[in-house]
Amino acid sequence: MKRSLLLGAACCALAAPAFAQDVQTAAVEDDLSANEIVITATRRAETVQDVPIAVTAISGDLINNAGVTDIRGFEQLSSSLEVFTGQSAATGTSLSIRGIGTAGDNPGFEPAVGVFIDGVYRARAGLALAELTPVDRVEVMRGPQGTLFGRNTSAGALSIITQGPSFDLGGYAEVSYGNYDAISLKGGITGGVTDTVALRLDGIYRTRDGYIRDVNSNRRFNNLDRYTLRGQALVEKEDLKIRFIADYSKTDEQCCAAVNVVEGMTAPAVQLGASLAGLTGIYTGKPSERRTAATPGRSYDEAVEEWGVSAEVTYDFEAVTLTSITAWRNWDVRRNQDIDFSGLDRAYREGYKPGLRDFTQEIRLQGSALGDRLDWLVGGFYLNEKLTLTDRVRFGTQANFYTDALFASSGFELFDTFGPAVPEFGQVLMALDPTLAAAAAGDPALFALLNSPLPGGSEGDGQINDRYRVKTEALALFTHNVFEITDALKLTLGLRWNHEKKKINANLNAVSPTCDFYLDPSTAILTGTLAAMAPDAILLTCNPTTNPEFNGLYNGSRSENEFTGTAKLAYAVTSDFMLYGGYDRGYKSGGYNLDRGGFDSVILGGDGGQIEDLEFDSEKVDSWEVGFKSQWGRAFTLNVAAFYQDFSNYQQLVFSGNSFVTMNVEKTVSKGVEAESTIRPARDLTFQLGYSLVDAKIKDGSNLVGTPLEFEAGKQIALIPRHTITGAATWTPPLSGTLNALVHADFRFQSEQATSSQSRGIADNEGFAVVNARIGVASADDKWRLEVFVENLFDKYYHIGTFAVPEQPGTIAAYPALPRFYGVSARIGF
Repeated sequence: MKRSLLLGAACCALAAPAFAQDVQTAAVEDDLSANEIVITATRRAETVQDVPIAVTAISGDLINNAGVTDIRGFEQLSSSLEVFTGQSAATGTSLSIRGIGTAGDNPGFEPAVGVFIDGVYRARAGLALAELTPVDRVEVMRGPQGTLFGRNTSAGALSIITQGPSFDLGGYAEVSYGNYDAISLKGGITGGVTDTVALRLDGIYRTRDGYIRDVNSNRRFNNLDRYTLRGQALVEKEDLKIRFIADYSKTDEQCCAAVNVVEGMTAPAVQLGASLAGLTGIYTGKPSERRTAATPGRSYDEAVEEWGVSAEVTYDFEAVTLTSITAWRNWDVRRNQDIDFSGLDRAYREGYKPGLRDFTQEIRLQGSALGDRLDWLVGGFYLNEKLTLTDRVRFGTQANFYTDALFASSGFELFDTFGPAVPEFGQVLMALDPTLAAAAAGDPALFALLNSPLPGGSEGDGQINDRYRVKTEALALFTHNVFEITDALKLTLGLRWNHEKKKINANLNAVSPTCDFYLDPSTAILTGTLAAMAPDAILLTCNPTTNPEFNGLYNGSRSENEFTGTAKLAYAVTSDFMLYGGYDRGYKSGGYNLDRGGFDSVILGGDGGQIEDLEFDSEKVDSWEVGFKSQWGRAFTLNVAAFYQDFSNYQQLVFSGNSFVTMNVEKTVSKGVEAESTIRPARDLTFQLGYSLVDAKIKDGSNLVGTPLEFEAGKQIALIPRHTITGAATWTPPLSGTLNALVHADFRFQSEQATSSQSRGIADNEGFAVVNARIGVASADDKWRLEVFVENLFDKYYHIGTFAVPEQPGTIAAYPALPRFYGVSARIGF
């Protein structure tokens, strides 16, 4: 097979439809429309133009030209998709579609956008962050997918279909080098070993220096150091087809550091503490400099090990097709973190270890009836998941100093950091209250209490070992049917029954002498007065995240049953113009927030730790959509959809100022309009455009009083731009009979957006655009190619996201955008 990859990039829809079925056919069908990519969003092989759902199909050639290496890059090519990476690439990556997603660095939170790779469900977005081996196509399904894809797809689904084995011998090797000493090595080989068995092996290795510099130690954060191996076997025998896949990925990186945006009232104390060690507490330069201040000895280590195996079996009976997908996934993460995000050694996270063990089984039966007017499908899905988490948040060497430095200006200290120069809090109380002073004079124990510093924690105290274990079993039965009422009118009906059960066990162990002091009844007079006069002092010295009040064993369980489904009508006005509309019901399971900071402390007026404090309810969505899909000849397509999505109990993980808490927001609505177009004025020139208008807000009237989202009702959800435009242009003119050129550019424009609810109006992003480009030449027979590429061509800075730094009121930090990356790549193939 001789096929120019560069020519395929220009005709991205040309190669993709046939590539899913017959690669050789794609090489000769040059007159296909530029948007007739064959997809399986309905578990049937149909073109984008024929399915009555809003779906963005991205070909493998476009993915290569855009330089996409993992799922985070797909947002550059799909206007409705947003990808956010916070304090961790592995556990803090979230996806949103049409303004709805699941944010928060907590493995107990499951995604609202389901990710599927070759039909296998990935239970968290971080499980799909490994380097992508060659991709056939990507399908971004917008809106609830609660029938066929089912589990946790209340906002949408991202389906990635990779290239499989071929019976024709072939292979490739690619190397690239860029700034920040970026090196990428890729290679693969495929071929048949018998008439019925073909094999494929792909491997990727990437390394790159970090782009965030630590001003205290000249370290670099946010580097890359990862590799992926993926082997496949294909067995084809008449009516039987089996595809085996085994993959292994590993990363060992420093991720993810943040830069300072706003200094709060606590900044002088941070700077003072760091200066005593000869360090910078908070770097005050521009965020675009991508410099940060970290404590020496505290790191952002993040190591991930992931592997999995799957088998997809398809058997064609005389009238029915059976499909079975069986998979096992194993995912382990180890993270450290300087959680005060400064050169002050206030606190750190050491040995944060989430792990997932997932077994999934899906079975589908498909066929036709009523003279082929009914295309029916029934199936079942089963998930058995074991989630484990070990968390350790520890006190640093300056934990006590930081608190005393903050309150010294108020005339007291708690831990005797500054000695006689600053009185203890109890001494200040006696000076202000003569009655208390008289009582202390006659009570030696009270006198000693009021003249002594609080017992402070030592380095390494805090969460000694918090261990969680959550077992999930999910079962679903579903049916999806397309009935051809007339030659032009089709009705789609689908229904899914979802059953889910979760069991949690937790063993929590923390050490904090200060918290123990507050919990001691004999110290109530001092604790109560301190809580009344300086409530922040209680939270600073006894953060819920390290409060030993919650030590012990916890057990709980929850069970859910829910129906989801779809109903759609599609009418083909002509062979090139289709109207459609319908309703979808979506669902996302409830669960547990794996963070002791979610408990209610008696010190703060709560009723103590109850497992129910960590529980959150399932979210549900009713979605309506209308649209049309049109095509003018072979050179132009335009697809438009309007949607209204009404969410109840929308799940939110929000920062309360000292810890993360879970919330179910009563009513959230996402509505808007989407448009996509592919224009191909000439055979070697293709334009692809996308636009999304998304209005995503918490509805007025939602009960948010006293919560971190109290003032968020009626405002655009943080991180979601109202307007997004994406575009790509690819030109592949022949330079000679043996040489082709490639000129490619793609862009994504986002309008103004709030980067978090805590920094709204303070650290918002103005509208911005990110542009990527690639220029190259290749032999017409695809034996070799040479390309020069650049990502973020204009080096545009923006905040990926911002957050209120824990225990530093008013201080805002940001995860900075990637800088300009550029380099050269060379590829040879056979």
